[in-house]
Amino acid sequence: MANTLTNLIPTIYEAIDIVSREMVGFIPAVTRNASAERAALNQTILVPITQAQTAADNTPAVTPPNTGDQTVGNVAMTISRSKHVPIRWNGEERVGLQSAGTYQTIIGQQFQQAFRTLVNMIEADLWAAAYQGASRAYGTAGTTPFGTSGDLSDIAQVRRILDDNGAPQTDLQLVLGSAAVANLRGRQSLLLKVNEAGSAGLLRRGSISEMPLEGFELHNSYAIQTVTKGTGASYVTSGATAPGVSSVALVTGSGTVLAGDIVTFAADTANKYVVNSGVAAPGTITLGAPGAMVTIPTGNALTVGGNYTPNVAFSRSAIQLIARMPARPEGGDMAEDVMTVTDPVSGLSFEISEYKQFRQTAYHVAIAWGVANTKPAHTAILIG
Repeated sequence: MANTLTNLIPTIYEAIDIVSREMVGFIPAVTRNASAERAALNQTILVPITQAQTAADNTPAVTPPNTGDQTVGNVAMTISRSKHVPIRWNGEERVGLQSAGTYQTIIGQQFQQAFRTLVNMIEADLWAAAYQGASRAYGTAGTTPFGTSGDLSDIAQVRRILDDNGAPQTDLQLVLGSAAVANLRGRQSLLLKVNEAGSAGLLRRGSISEMPLEGFELHNSYAIQTVTKGTGASYVTSGATAPGVSSVALVTGSGTVLAGDIVTFAADTANKYVVNSGVAAPGTITLGAPGAMVTIPTGNALTVGGNYTPNVAFSRSAIQLIARMPARPEGGDMAEDVMTVTDPVSGLSFEISEYKQFRQTAYHVAIAWGVANTKPAHTAILIG
């Protein structure tokens, strides 16, 4: 007879403890709405978003003004994925490996791989939401940041974008790919000087998480990879776009302008805008808030930047992750045993179910989640 989940608790916790320490930078950096509650695939969950307010004159009067009511907006987030990783053993397989003394080791490794698969999928979704929903960008496509020794202007310039957009001055996050992290470790000698950096973490352990830099908590994410730009060419604007407007109508050109593409306009080469929603033919693209920084006149040429690696800087509250247990029918399903395991590092809860079948047992490691960039103005890209 197969072990119950209770007997597997030590194996499961050991596995999740190991996997949670892989290079996942977005999960610990974003705002997490994670609980053991259940949610159905495509279920909508509202995230409250407060709006800008209007000031009023201080005018003496017998009674205070009858003002102050506010409308609290929201962003609708969808549980867009509900996934499980199956692990199945039949009786003969288990008996044979128990005799060899390798069963516990192998099933422990299988749980490690199950947690690894799900965590990596969530990490990749967060990265996509982050860079495709950013405001503007700094850097040169194909050039890894921090490549010049003693030069931290890359991080200063991406911080400038967030400052100009009015992002909070606290709880700022910068998630880097492995190439940018390697430059920090290998080329920024000033960070290796303990008396100047204030920490021996980078020098002794190679840890960037112990070393806040220019207001940012630093993270390393495996998910950050080179993205391929759209094929859009010869597009020009149709009508003028005023400062603060995000929608830009394009005509005459052809090809795709993709979400996450970095574009410039002939009238504004100083700002590199991030496209939040694109087109596959003449139409209207959406730039990340706060939109155009200067007036972009009609008939103005758009240029799509090259392929690049998006490292992402943001305020924690800008990127949202909702994680839930997958929905079950009322009264349950055929699971013989069900238990919830909460990862102490990421804070995510996974559901583990045991299904006893004909002469075999299957375990399912499952979670449901959704992600969103709810504050593009508080998100910027450091181009690599």
